[in-house]
Amino acid sequence: MDTPKSWHGSDVCAIRILAAMRQAPPEHVLIVADIEGSSGCWNYRAASFLTPEWAHACYHMTLDVNAAAGALFKSGVKQVTVKDFHRTGYNLIPSLLDQRLHLLSGYRSGPVPGFGKPPDASAAIFLGMHAASGTDGFLAHTLTSRIASLEVNGRPLPEIELFAASLAPYHIHPLFFSGCPTACRQARLAIPGLHFFPIDKQHGPAAFPKASWRKALGKAVSFAIADGRTKPYRSMKNLAARISFRDGPDMARKLAFRWKLDHSGDTIYIAAANIRELYQILIRICYLTPLLEKMIRVGLPLFNLRGWLGLQWAVKKWVKREKR
Repeated sequence: MDTPKSWHGSDVCAIRILAAMRQAPPEHVLIVADIEGSSGCWNYRAASFLTPEWAHACYHMTLDVNAAAGALFKSGVKQVTVKDFHRTGYNLIPSLLDQRLHLLSGYRSGPVPGFGKPPDASAAIFLGMHAASGTDGFLAHTLTSRIASLEVNGRPLPEIELFAASLAPYHIHPLFFSGCPTACRQARLAIPGLHFFPIDKQHGPAAFPKASWRKALGKAVSFAIADGRTKPYRSMKNLAARISFRDGPDMARKLAFRWKLDHSGDTIYIAAANIRELYQILIRICYLTPLLEKMIRVGLPLFNLRGWLGLQWAVKKWVKREKR
Protein backbone atom coordinates (compact mmCIF):
# COMPACT_ATOMS: atom_id res chain seq x y z
CA MET A 1 0.00 0.00 0.00
CA ASP A 2 1.38 3.39 -0.97
CA THR A 3 1.80 6.08 1.61
CA PRO A 4 -0.39 9.08 0.68
CA LYS A 5 1.47 12.24 -0.28
CA SER A 6 -1.00 14.55 1.46
CA TRP A 7 -2.93 13.97 4.64
CA HIS A 8 -6.52 14.83 5.55
CA GLY A 9 -9.10 13.67 8.08
CA SER A 10 -9.78 10.52 6.09
CA ASP A 11 -6.08 9.63 6.28
CA VAL A 12 -6.16 9.83 10.07
CA CYS A 13 -9.19 7.54 10.04
CA ALA A 14 -7.31 5.11 7.79
CA ILE A 15 -4.42 5.01 10.28
CA ARG A 16 -6.83 4.26 13.14
CA ILE A 17 -8.57 1.51 11.17
CA LEU A 18 -5.26 -0.09 10.21
CA ALA A 19 -4.05 0.14 13.81
CA ALA A 20 -7.22 -1.63 15.01
CA MET A 21 -6.82 -4.40 12.41
CA ARG A 22 -3.23 -5.34 13.21
CA GLN A 23 -1.97 -6.90 16.45
CA ALA A 24 0.80 -4.79 17.89
CA PRO A 25 3.50 -2.44 16.56
CA PRO A 26 7.11 -3.63 16.52
CA GLU A 27 8.71 -3.52 19.96
CA HIS A 28 11.96 -2.09 18.59
CA VAL A 29 12.51 -0.14 15.35
CA LEU A 30 15.83 0.82 13.78
CA ILE A 31 16.12 4.17 11.99
CA VAL A 32 18.90 4.40 9.38
CA ALA A 33 19.50 8.11 8.72
CA ASP A 34 21.33 9.80 5.85
CA ILE A 35 21.66 13.49 4.99
CA GLU A 36 21.15 13.94 1.22
CA GLY A 37 17.40 13.32 1.44
CA SER A 38 16.95 15.32 4.64
CA SER A 39 15.19 18.69 4.83
CA GLY A 40 18.42 20.66 5.40
CA CYS A 41 20.61 19.41 2.54
CA TRP A 42 20.23 21.34 -0.70
CA ASN A 43 23.62 21.13 -2.40
CA TYR A 44 26.86 19.17 -2.39
CA ARG A 45 28.48 21.40 0.25
CA ALA A 46 25.67 20.57 2.67
CA ALA A 47 26.60 16.88 2.34
CA SER A 48 30.33 17.62 2.69
CA PHE A 49 32.34 17.47 5.90
CA LEU A 50 33.22 20.65 7.83
CA THR A 51 31.27 23.23 5.85
CA PRO A 52 28.78 25.77 7.27
CA GLU A 53 26.12 24.26 5.00
CA TRP A 54 26.81 20.83 6.49
CA ALA A 55 26.41 22.18 10.06
CA HIS A 56 23.02 23.58 9.04
CA ALA A 57 22.06 20.26 7.42
CA CYS A 58 23.04 18.32 10.58
CA TYR A 59 20.61 20.45 12.59
CA HIS A 60 17.71 19.77 10.24
CA MET A 61 18.60 16.10 9.80
CA THR A 62 18.30 15.79 13.59
CA LEU A 63 14.85 17.39 13.57
CA ASP A 64 13.74 15.05 10.76
CA VAL A 65 14.78 12.04 12.84
CA ASN A 66 12.90 13.45 15.82
CA ALA A 67 9.73 13.74 13.73
CA ALA A 68 9.95 10.11 12.66
CA ALA A 69 10.90 8.87 16.13
CA GLY A 70 8.06 10.80 17.75
CA ALA A 71 5.61 9.11 15.38
CA LEU A 72 7.08 5.69 16.20
CA PHE A 73 6.73 6.20 19.95
CA LYS A 74 3.22 7.57 19.53
CA SER A 75 2.34 4.47 17.50
CA GLY A 76 3.30 2.26 20.43
CA VAL A 77 6.88 1.35 19.56
CA LYS A 78 8.73 0.81 22.84
CA GLN A 79 12.34 1.26 21.69
CA VAL A 80 13.92 3.17 18.80
CA THR A 81 17.57 3.01 17.77
CA VAL A 82 18.94 5.44 15.18
CA LYS A 83 22.05 4.69 13.14
CA ASP A 84 23.74 7.78 11.72
CA PHE A 85 24.93 6.62 8.29
CA HIS A 86 26.23 9.68 6.46
CA ARG A 87 29.94 10.10 5.69
CA THR A 88 31.70 9.94 9.10
CA GLY A 89 28.63 8.65 10.93
CA TYR A 90 28.61 11.78 13.11
CA ASN A 91 25.91 14.13 11.84
CA LEU A 92 23.05 13.86 14.34
CA ILE A 93 23.31 16.31 17.24
CA PRO A 94 22.81 14.33 20.49
CA SER A 95 21.69 17.31 22.59
CA LEU A 96 18.83 17.99 20.16
CA LEU A 97 17.72 14.39 19.64
CA ASP A 98 14.63 12.95 21.30
CA GLN A 99 16.16 11.64 24.53
CA ARG A 100 14.19 8.39 24.28
CA LEU A 101 16.30 7.44 21.25
CA HIS A 102 19.39 5.26 21.38
CA LEU A 103 21.96 6.78 19.01
CA LEU A 104 24.61 4.76 17.15
CA SER A 105 27.25 7.12 15.76
CA GLY A 106 30.41 6.28 13.83
CA TYR A 107 31.20 2.95 12.20
CA ARG A 108 31.99 -0.59 13.22
CA SER A 109 33.58 -3.20 10.98
CA GLY A 110 31.23 -6.13 11.48
CA PRO A 111 29.46 -8.44 11.43
CA VAL A 112 27.31 -5.96 9.48
CA PRO A 113 29.42 -3.29 7.74
CA GLY A 114 29.01 0.03 9.49
CA PHE A 115 26.52 -1.28 12.04
CA GLY A 116 28.67 -3.81 13.85
CA LYS A 117 26.17 -6.08 15.57
CA PRO A 118 22.68 -4.77 14.70
CA PRO A 119 20.22 -4.01 17.50
CA ASP A 120 17.48 -6.54 18.22
CA ALA A 121 14.95 -4.57 16.18
CA SER A 122 12.36 -6.27 13.97
CA ALA A 123 11.79 -3.41 11.51
CA ALA A 124 13.84 -0.62 9.95
CA ILE A 125 12.92 2.74 8.49
CA PHE A 126 15.30 4.63 6.20
CA LEU A 127 15.31 8.43 6.37
CA GLY A 128 17.05 11.02 4.20
CA MET A 129 18.27 8.50 1.64
CA HIS A 130 19.47 9.16 -1.90
CA ALA A 131 19.27 7.52 -5.32
CA ALA A 132 21.83 5.19 -6.91
CA SER A 133 24.97 6.15 -8.79
CA GLY A 134 24.37 6.97 -12.45
CA THR A 135 20.74 8.06 -11.98
CA ASP A 136 19.07 11.48 -11.93
CA GLY A 137 18.24 11.70 -8.24
CA PHE A 138 19.37 14.51 -5.92
CA LEU A 139 23.10 14.01 -5.19
CA ALA A 140 22.73 10.44 -6.44
CA HIS A 141 25.53 8.02 -5.54
CA THR A 142 26.13 4.56 -4.14
CA LEU A 143 28.67 4.55 -1.29
CA THR A 144 30.90 7.19 -2.93
CA SER A 145 30.55 9.88 -5.59
CA ARG A 146 33.73 8.53 -7.23
CA ILE A 147 31.51 5.84 -8.77
CA ALA A 148 29.90 7.16 -11.96
CA SER A 149 27.50 4.24 -12.32
CA LEU A 150 26.84 0.94 -10.57
CA GLU A 151 24.55 -1.62 -12.14
CA VAL A 152 23.75 -5.09 -10.87
CA ASN A 153 22.04 -7.55 -13.19
CA GLY A 154 21.27 -4.66 -15.53
CA ARG A 155 19.77 -2.10 -13.12
CA PRO A 156 21.13 0.60 -10.79
CA LEU A 157 21.97 -0.51 -7.25
CA PRO A 158 20.79 1.89 -4.50
CA GLU A 159 22.18 1.71 -0.97
CA ILE A 160 18.82 0.61 0.44
CA GLU A 161 19.44 -2.83 -1.10
CA LEU A 162 22.88 -3.11 0.49
CA PHE A 163 21.54 -2.14 3.91
CA ALA A 164 18.38 -4.25 3.71
CA ALA A 165 20.35 -7.32 2.60
CA SER A 166 22.82 -6.86 5.48
CA LEU A 167 20.03 -6.60 8.05
CA ALA A 168 17.88 -9.43 6.67
CA PRO A 169 19.82 -12.27 8.40
CA TYR A 170 18.99 -10.54 11.70
CA HIS A 171 15.25 -10.59 10.87
CA ILE A 172 15.08 -6.81 10.51
CA HIS A 173 12.73 -6.02 7.65
CA PRO A 174 12.53 -2.69 5.79
CA LEU A 175 9.27 -0.90 6.49
CA PHE A 176 9.58 2.73 5.35
CA PHE A 177 11.77 4.93 3.16
CA SER A 178 12.14 8.66 2.58
CA GLY A 179 14.26 10.47 0.01
CA CYS A 180 13.99 12.28 -3.31
CA PRO A 181 11.33 10.93 -5.74
CA THR A 182 13.95 9.04 -7.77
CA ALA A 183 15.30 7.37 -4.63
CA CYS A 184 11.75 6.44 -3.59
CA ARG A 185 11.05 4.83 -6.98
CA GLN A 186 14.26 2.81 -6.79
CA ALA A 187 13.49 1.67 -3.24
CA ARG A 188 10.00 0.58 -4.19
CA LEU A 189 11.32 -1.37 -7.18
CA ALA A 190 13.91 -3.10 -4.99
CA ILE A 191 11.52 -3.85 -2.11
CA PRO A 192 7.89 -4.30 -3.22
CA GLY A 193 5.35 -3.07 -0.68
CA LEU A 194 7.78 -0.68 0.99
CA HIS A 195 6.12 2.49 2.28
CA PHE A 196 7.74 5.68 1.09
CA PHE A 197 7.54 9.44 1.54
CA PRO A 198 9.27 11.77 -0.94
CA ILE A 199 10.98 15.10 -0.43
CA ASP A 200 10.75 17.48 -3.39
CA LYS A 201 13.89 19.58 -3.81
CA GLN A 202 13.11 21.09 -7.21
CA HIS A 203 12.35 24.61 -5.95
CA GLY A 204 15.10 25.12 -3.38
CA PRO A 205 15.13 25.60 0.40
CA ALA A 206 13.45 29.01 0.48
CA ALA A 207 10.21 27.59 -0.87
CA PHE A 208 10.33 24.36 1.12
CA PRO A 209 7.94 24.12 4.13
CA LYS A 210 10.12 22.17 6.58
CA ALA A 211 7.69 22.15 9.50
CA SER A 212 4.68 20.92 7.52
CA TRP A 213 6.84 18.40 5.65
CA ARG A 214 8.08 16.94 8.94
CA LYS A 215 4.52 16.74 10.23
CA ALA A 216 3.51 14.83 7.10
CA LEU A 217 6.61 12.63 7.45
CA GLY A 218 5.49 11.66 10.95
CA LYS A 219 2.02 10.76 9.69
CA ALA A 220 3.51 8.69 6.90
CA VAL A 221 5.64 6.78 9.41
CA SER A 222 2.54 6.19 11.57
CA PHE A 223 0.70 4.86 8.52
CA ALA A 224 3.56 2.43 7.77
CA ILE A 225 3.60 1.17 11.37
CA ALA A 226 -0.18 0.76 11.39
CA ASP A 227 -0.11 -1.17 8.11
CA GLY A 228 3.01 -3.20 8.93
CA ARG A 229 2.71 -5.64 6.02
CA THR A 230 6.12 -5.51 4.41
CA LYS A 231 8.30 -8.61 4.47
CA PRO A 232 12.01 -9.19 5.10
CA TYR A 233 14.16 -8.29 2.12
CA ARG A 234 15.05 -11.27 -0.05
CA SER A 235 18.53 -10.86 -1.43
CA MET A 236 19.26 -11.33 -5.12
CA LYS A 237 21.62 -14.17 -6.02
CA ASN A 238 24.18 -14.77 -8.76
CA LEU A 239 24.99 -11.12 -9.28
CA ALA A 240 26.84 -9.53 -12.18
CA ALA A 241 27.96 -6.00 -11.30
CA ARG A 242 29.39 -3.27 -13.57
CA ILE A 243 31.09 -0.32 -11.88
CA SER A 244 32.40 2.67 -13.83
CA PHE A 245 34.46 5.46 -12.26
CA ARG A 246 34.42 9.22 -12.74
CA ASP A 247 38.22 9.29 -12.85
CA GLY A 248 38.20 7.02 -15.89
CA PRO A 249 40.28 4.00 -16.98
CA ASP A 250 43.29 4.78 -14.79
CA MET A 251 41.22 4.51 -11.61
CA ALA A 252 39.48 1.33 -12.79
CA ARG A 253 42.83 -0.24 -13.71
CA LYS A 254 44.35 0.71 -10.34
CA LEU A 255 41.48 -0.69 -8.28
CA ALA A 256 41.13 -3.83 -10.40
CA PHE A 257 44.84 -4.58 -9.97
CA ARG A 258 44.68 -3.85 -6.24
CA TRP A 259 41.79 -6.26 -5.61
CA LYS A 260 42.39 -8.74 -8.47
CA LEU A 261 39.19 -7.92 -10.36
CA ASP A 262 38.29 -7.95 -14.05
CA HIS A 263 38.14 -4.60 -15.83
CA SER A 264 37.90 -2.96 -19.22
CA GLY A 265 38.30 0.78 -19.82
CA ASP A 266 36.71 2.69 -16.93
CA THR A 267 34.62 -0.30 -15.79
CA ILE A 268 35.23 -3.04 -13.23
CA TYR A 269 33.25 -6.29 -13.44
CA ILE A 270 32.32 -8.30 -10.37
CA ALA A 271 30.57 -11.66 -10.00
CA ALA A 272 29.13 -12.28 -6.53
CA ALA A 273 26.98 -15.06 -5.08
CA ASN A 274 24.71 -12.59 -3.26
CA ILE A 275 24.36 -8.94 -2.39
CA ARG A 276 26.08 -9.27 1.01
CA GLU A 277 29.18 -10.63 -0.70
CA LEU A 278 29.01 -7.81 -3.23
CA TYR A 279 28.72 -5.25 -0.41
CA GLN A 280 31.98 -6.46 1.12
CA ILE A 281 33.76 -6.18 -2.23
CA LEU A 282 32.36 -2.68 -2.78
CA ILE A 283 33.60 -1.56 0.64
CA ARG A 284 37.10 -2.70 -0.26
CA ILE A 285 36.99 -0.92 -3.61
CA CYS A 286 35.54 2.32 -2.27
CA TYR A 287 37.30 2.78 1.07
CA LEU A 288 40.21 0.42 1.65
CA THR A 289 43.60 -0.79 0.54
CA PRO A 290 44.95 -4.23 1.57
CA LEU A 291 47.06 -2.51 4.23
CA LEU A 292 44.13 -0.48 5.58
CA GLU A 293 42.00 -3.60 5.70
CA LYS A 294 44.59 -5.27 7.94
CA MET A 295 44.74 -2.16 10.17
CA ILE A 296 40.99 -1.61 10.41
CA ARG A 297 40.88 -2.24 14.17
CA VAL A 298 43.17 0.74 14.64
CA GLY A 299 41.96 2.84 11.72
CA LEU A 300 38.23 2.81 12.52
CA PRO A 301 38.57 4.36 16.02
CA LEU A 302 40.72 7.13 14.53
CA PHE A 303 38.21 7.69 11.74
CA ASN A 304 35.39 7.85 14.30
CA LEU A 305 37.36 10.32 16.43
CA ARG A 306 37.72 12.57 13.39
CA GLY A 307 33.96 12.40 12.85
CA TRP A 308 33.21 13.19 16.50
CA LEU A 309 35.52 16.20 16.46
CA GLY A 310 33.90 17.42 13.25
CA LEU A 311 30.46 17.22 14.83
CA GLN A 312 31.63 19.30 17.80
CA TRP A 313 32.66 21.96 15.29
CA ALA A 314 29.25 21.71 13.60
CA VAL A 315 27.44 22.13 16.92
CA LYS A 316 29.43 25.27 17.71
CA LYS A 317 28.70 26.59 14.24
CA TRP A 318 24.99 25.97 14.72
CA VAL A 319 24.98 27.65 18.15
CA LYS A 320 26.75 30.70 16.68
CA ARG A 321 24.16 30.83 13.91
CA GLU A 322 21.26 30.63 16.37
CA LYS A 323 22.68 33.49 18.48
CA ARG A 324 22.71 35.91 15.55
